[in-house]
Amino acid sequence: MSPATEAPALLRVEDLEVAFRVPGGEVVASRGVSLEARAGETLGLVGESGSGKSVLCRAVLRLLPRPAASVRRGKILFDGTDLLGLPEPRMREIRGADIAMVFQNPMTSLSPVWPLGDQITEGLRLHRGLSRKAAREAGIALMQATGIPEPARRYDDYPWQWSGGMLQRAVIAMAMACSPRLLLADEPTTALDVTIQEQILALLSELQAAKGMALVLVSHDIGVVAETCDRIAVMYAGTVVETGPAAEVLANPRHPYTLGLMGSRPDMDGDDRRLRPIPGQPPDLARRSPGCPFADRCVFVSDECCCTWTACACGFPGPDRWWTSSRASRPAPSRPCAT
Repeated sequence: MSPATEAPALLRVEDLEVAFRVPGGEVVASRGVSLEARAGETLGLVGESGSGKSVLCRAVLRLLPRPAASVRRGKILFDGTDLLGLPEPRMREIRGADIAMVFQNPMTSLSPVWPLGDQITEGLRLHRGLSRKAAREAGIALMQATGIPEPARRYDDYPWQWSGGMLQRAVIAMAMACSPRLLLADEPTTALDVTIQEQILALLSELQAAKGMALVLVSHDIGVVAETCDRIAVMYAGTVVETGPAAEVLANPRHPYTLGLMGSRPDMDGDDRRLRPIPGQPPDLARRSPGCPFADRCVFVSDECCCTWTACACGFPGPDRWWTSSRASRPAPSRPCAT
């Protein structure tokens, strides 16, 4: 057992439910989400787009759009303190200092009219009270630590002068400025080529190991989290369907959605390199029907799946059967149970 596994949870989310008001009703984007991350550990949060990963990260930082979004129940405990109960001035002290986030698109995280060096060091001046000169020196060191070449010369550059990979390094430097204890990285390799993706993931791993922080890595690519993370939480339709040590989840998945994600990634080392996408589309959360939200896409769907969504009720036979089964070879379930 690794030291990270033995350590108490730095972040603990308990039974979290987040709802968004929309015309004609509401959408429950997170439903009963529970997970935890420990200091020195990398937790991979994986699932298709729209599964609730980014909503969860924003809920941790209390950055959900108001008044459209609200937390209807649950707790978000950071080092034992429920963040949901803190006054906003205290949360502003925590954001960027104790908890930081690398947002999905660096171009939307950075001001186009403000020098990058000043943006990277804004947190240092706000939380640490550094002078402009001291912040510049610290910023140059941060840029160098995150692999930005010639940081002293590039300190006064603007975002439009940098490539996508370089901008991703800039937002990582910004997030790491105050040495946070918890870093939320929301799809940090989106829109980057494979080589740059590998560099960014290696950089995050190096920083995580050097600082001993907890890292939550959000991705839609289960291959990325398999290579990077100590533990994995699989999200689908706003809920965590499976969680556990990465090696265990990948070797013996307990939910058909997890195996579907694994099958959607080609095996470049094996003889069969065909892509096997999960059939269908994720459910419309505004029109959620009773039963398991994965039932319409699952090859093992049964009558019980149409009534129970809190657990996998389909009798999932294990990883060896996913692609040898098909919906056509199984009897269709009867109509969903009435609620």
